[in-house]
Amino acid sequence: MFGPIEVIVQATPELIHHWGWFLAFGIVLLVLGIAAVVRSVTATVASMVFFGWLLVFGSIAEFVTAFMVGKWAGFFLHMPIAILFGVAGILMITRPVISAESVTLLMSVFFLVGGLYQLIASLWTHLPGWGWHALNGALASIMGVLVLVQWPVSGLWVIGLFIGIDLIFYGWAWIALALNLHKM
Repeated sequence: MFGPIEVIVQATPELIHHWGWFLAFGIVLLVLGIAAVVRSVTATVASMVFFGWLLVFGSIAEFVTAFMVGKWAGFFLHMPIAILFGVAGILMITRPVISAESVTLLMSVFFLVGGLYQLIASLWTHLPGWGWHALNGALASIMGVLVLVQWPVSGLWVIGLFIGIDLIFYGWAWIALALNLHKM
């Protein structure tokens, strides 16, 4: 009943002309991804520090927003969030290894529970393509179990590994786009 939707996007001459920049960007992402996989512990710690700084900057923004709203009731909504972001950010910056272990524990439980839900829901509903959803749910559940079984040691390398894998695929996608633009 509902088939795939085909979207046709025309590449502009400017895009085609600058295909080399897309290729360079893809190669840089691919190399960074490989480095993150090889040095997954370093990538994990670096990502925790990076996310910690993001939370600190978010805390500052929420703090400023809390005082900008003044006496409005929103002050009591923004101030606790600002404090929570600030505390979490500072903890992630000062204790990146413990933060990575905590985030990894949450990720593994998310993969396990989310995967089981997707597996059961796909088996229950039998919607079109249900087999792929069931496979995805099974794989997510297995990943959750594998990470959980090795926790807390897995907290040292899992996040960096996942970030590295994502960067490799993202870089490869940009390289493929650049090569396709070059053919035009």
